[in-house]
Amino acid sequence: CWTYANAWVPEIPRLSSKGVSVTFVSIGDGEKLTKFLELNPDLPKDRCFVDESRTFDVYEAAGFGKIGDTKPADINIKPPGFSFGQWFSYLSNVAALAPIRKDEPLRGPPEGVLRLGGTFVLDGGDVVYAHSEELPGTSPEVKDVLADAKLA
Repeated sequence: CWTYANAWVPEIPRLSSKGVSVTFVSIGDGEKLTKFLELNPDLPKDRCFVDESRTFDVYEAAGFGKIGDTKPADINIKPPGFSFGQWFSYLSNVAALAPIRKDEPLRGPPEGVLRLGGTFVLDGGDVVYAHSEELPGTSPEVKDVLADAKLA
């Protein structure tokens, strides 16, 4: 998620100084990743990846669901605190960055658009924090992830 990845940017230098790396994985292809990185030059290019599989292998392995799989008990979606310029940039680029394959016939919502993501913190092979979105935009606050993972 574009907005969520950007929320991590201010924390990357401090986390790096502690030996912690931040990695971003999204659905898409190399072309969309290149466009995304052009629009977000502060993100570490060597730590941003896309799941190009047709079966969303990375998302499936992580146990992430799709919109409609569950009914959230409490809906708490906060719009990003964008400036006018950021909203303009977001709205003018959303179609180019959407996880829709060029060769995918549109017979309803594209599969990539329905996929939900999440946030993990790993310590070696141990998961010390995990959050799966129930709806788009239900990402945890960065400060809460850092506190829960004892990185704050």
